[in-house]
Amino acid sequence: MHNNGKQNPPEQVMDVVVIGEALIDIVTTPEGTSEHPGGSPANVAYGLARLGVSTGLLTSMGTDRRGDALEEHLAGAGVTLLPGSRSLERTSTATGTIARDGSASYAFDISWDVEPQDLGPTPPKVVHTGSIASFLLPGAGGVKAMLQEIRSECIITYDPNIRPALLGTHAEARQTFEELVQLTSVVKLSDEDAEWLYPKRALEETATHILDLGAELAVITRGSSGSLLATPTTSLSIPAVKTPVVDTIGAGDSYMSALILGLLTRGTSGLAPSVLDQLGCTAAAAAAITVSRAGARPPTEDELRSKLQPLPSHS
Repeated sequence: MHNNGKQNPPEQVMDVVVIGEALIDIVTTPEGTSEHPGGSPANVAYGLARLGVSTGLLTSMGTDRRGDALEEHLAGAGVTLLPGSRSLERTSTATGTIARDGSASYAFDISWDVEPQDLGPTPPKVVHTGSIASFLLPGAGGVKAMLQEIRSECIITYDPNIRPALLGTHAEARQTFEELVQLTSVVKLSDEDAEWLYPKRALEETATHILDLGAELAVITRGSSGSLLATPTTSLSIPAVKTPVVDTIGAGDSYMSALILGLLTRGTSGLAPSVLDQLGCTAAAAAAITVSRAGARPPTEDELRSKLQPLPSHS
């Protein structure tokens, strides 16, 4: 039996529900082709589960073998796939073809459609969304409807993870982004996202603009230059954790997962400067672990805890 045309609520109460795409990244090189689980929201859900957070994912995957592979990958970390998440005939793909000279070309075969779902009598503490799911119709409409319904009941986090090849005009994309920001508590952008959305603004100005739209916290990551965390009363610059870089794939999603973990565990001090510092340092440590090894392999809870422990002093 369906309620108001929505999927039945999940039976299990989760700390975080992620709404967004899960897809297969196909990488073709002169040496051959490989396939890997992908999709920024799915990566964030996977990273959260690895950090010990009870996490559900509402997505739109196929009933094919690639959908099976994605479900197995997510379940392996402990992600709960919410009802209605395998609604397509074919799982979406993003294909990168690397030529012998190192140049790359990309092709996308992506469908995104999601039915608004009742998240149960006890809503999650955090709902996260972003990336293609927040822009691509018809699913983007369902995402927006869910955020509008639940915004007063939980923290909403948003990472637009801009993919220009999949967006309409710049003006349309920015309007969609700004409408969603007004429904969210925390917005995380990379410096590339910020510069694409607001090409003539300094990063600090973009952060202020996001806060003016209604967000409580704006975060802009700057790769090896660290990250900026801003509230209406405080702005902090957090350095990146120095580490040898093997592979930057998934670093932004690992940062986002750890940022959400920090929001869940911050205690009662709101977004005081000390809390912002802790949020930024925790997220930077998670990203550093991810870039220090090949593939999008976010840290476990134990790995992140070890990275955050102060080094013993040597007398």
